Amino acid sequence: MPVIDFHCDVLSKMREDTGITFQNDPKLDVTYDRLRQGEVSLQCFAIYLSERWGIPRYEYILDQIDVFKSRVMTTAEGVRWLRWKEDAAELQKEIGTASRVDNARQLPWGLISVEGADGFEGSLFYVKMCYELGVRFLGITWNYANWAADGVLEKRNGGFTEKGKKLIDLSNEIGLLLDVSHLSPTGFWELTERTVRPFIASHSNAKSICPHPRNLTDEQIRAIIAMDGRIGMTFVPWFVREGGDGPVRPEELLPHIEHFCSLGAENSLMIGSDFDGIDSWIKGLEHPGRYPDFAELLCKHYSESMVRRWFSGNALSYLNVHLPEKAAADAK
Repeated sequence: MPVIDFHCDVLSKMREDTGITFQNDPKLDVTYDRLRQGEVSLQCFAIYLSERWGIPRYEYILDQIDVFKSRVMTTAEGVRWLRWKEDAAELQKEIGTASRVDNARQLPWGLISVEGADGFEGSLFYVKMCYELGVRFLGITWNYANWAADGVLEKRNGGFTEKGKKLIDLSNEIGLLLDVSHLSPTGFWELTERTVRPFIASHSNAKSICPHPRNLTDEQIRAIIAMDGRIGMTFVPWFVREGGDGPVRPEELLPHIEHFCSLGAENSLMIGSDFDGIDSWIKGLEHPGRYPDFAELLCKHYSESMVRRWFSGNALSYLNVHLPEKAAADAK
C-alpha cells in the first residue's frame, strides 16, 4: 500500500552530523532502505532550525536544501524531487497503475517544507527565493513566537504580525502552501480569514482524544475540512495518549482516526509521522518500514479503499490541485 508521509526531520539531523548517510544509517528513523521497505512513495522532508544552533539564520535553511540535494537525492538509485503539479500527476499515475511489485520498484519522491519562518529573518525576499529553490510548504511557526506569528506554546496566544500578514499574501500569490501545525489558535483563525488557498496541519492529532496543545480542536478540524485542507495524523506518542505508563501502541491511533471520521474528515486525513523529530516511538511504528503492519491493522477496522486514501490518496489529491504548474512557471 503506497504511503505519503507529510513530515519528518531527517535534514536537521543530517546537517548536525555530517557523517550520517541516508541509505541505512541507524541514527535515522527515515532511511532510503526503510522508505523502500515501507512502500513510501513520497516523503516530505521538513527543514527545522534547532534551538541548539542559536539565532535562526537563512543559511541554515539553505544548508538543509543542500543536504537534500547532495546527500538524500544521490542515495542509491536516487530520490526524485517533487515540486510541481506535473510531478504529482506522474506520482498519481505510478500509484494508480502499478502492482505491488511495481510499487516496490519505483523510486521514492521527496518534497521539502520549512518548519517555522524564523530562519527567513523577516525577509519576504528570502521566502520567495526558497520557493524558487523548490520549497513547497511552510509551517509558519514552531512552538513559540517569531517575526510572522505566535506559536502554539506562546502564552499570550497572539496572531499574525503585519509582516506575517504580508507573508500570507505572498504565499498565496506564488503558490507556497501553508501549514498550521505549531501555529497559535489565534493565528489559526486569522489565517482561515485571510488565506485564499486551503492549508494543512501536517502533523497533529485530535485534541478531544488527547488534550495536548499541539493537537487540533473539533472546531479547527471542521474548518480544515470545510476548506478542503488536509490533516496529517502523527505518531508522536504524547500526541496520541495523555500521560500514562507503558508504551503507546498503534491501536491507540484508532480513537483519533474514529474521531476525525466522526467530524467528516475521511477525505482530509493523511499521515504526518514526525519521524526523526521524536526520541520515543509508538511500539511497532518506529520507522517507515512498519507501514505495512500499520496498514494491516487499519484494514481490520476500515475498508481497504478508505485506508488507501489515508495512506496516500487524500494527500495526493491535494497536491494535484494545489501545487504550482511547472509549465505556467516556465512561461512567466
